[in-house]
Amino acid sequence: MTSARPLALVTGVGRRAGIGAAIAARLATDGWDLAISWWSPYDARVHGAADADGIDSVVAECERAGARVSRLQADLADPEQAAALVGRAETEAGAPVTAIVMSHCESVDSDFATTTLESFDRHMAVNVRAPFLLVQAYAARLRAGARAPLDRRRVIALTSDHVAFNLPYGTSKGALDRLVIGAARELADVRVSANLVNPGPNDTGWMTEEIRQAAVDQTPGGRPSMPSDTAALVGFLCGPDGGWVNGQLLKSDGGFSAR
Repeated sequence: MTSARPLALVTGVGRRAGIGAAIAARLATDGWDLAISWWSPYDARVHGAADADGIDSVVAECERAGARVSRLQADLADPEQAAALVGRAETEAGAPVTAIVMSHCESVDSDFATTTLESFDRHMAVNVRAPFLLVQAYAARLRAGARAPLDRRRVIALTSDHVAFNLPYGTSKGALDRLVIGAARELADVRVSANLVNPGPNDTGWMTEEIRQAAVDQTPGGRPSMPSDTAALVGFLCGPDGGWVNGQLLKSDGGFSAR
């Protein structure tokens, strides 16, 4: 039997401490079913180790909130896997994807002097090409008559202001911004609202005490942003009152950027 809950595809849900996990948990609480994707080799390469229990923990939390959850490992650097992900999600869930929340990324610090061509290309593949393919597939399915609720159709992507000394990441996020804002107009015929969320410096476990204190000092709220802060904004945007917000880049950074 098909669930009455709408289905959200959330990418980048590989670590319990990550923003993707918080978004998945929030959407589950808000009444969504979920298809979650992650790529363990990225977590092992960038964070030093994959979070072996992370997916199980996130799935269990979402299921306790009443969500049905599909698990989809996917290497979004591979264009074939990226292009197929929406279809995989719908096949696994037996329901149309109503919203896409893209919280995945490739993020490896480097500057003009140290960025390799391989690293630059991988950032663009994961952070720009994959979102393009995901949104393209999503829009095609809606135009083909997918019965996703009209008032919940959403594209949301996480972005960043960081550029200097994180050059390929920041460059790719700038391209992602244009992609999603373009979707806000081009997907009007299928009633999709498309927005970006910039979490600012977000305490997902990577901050040293020095970095954390600097974030505290520069944030009017007196603390760094947390994954739950970002998830709260995404939850609103995916909710019935969030549809009129469209084509926007919204900051959920506690005022960090208000300088």
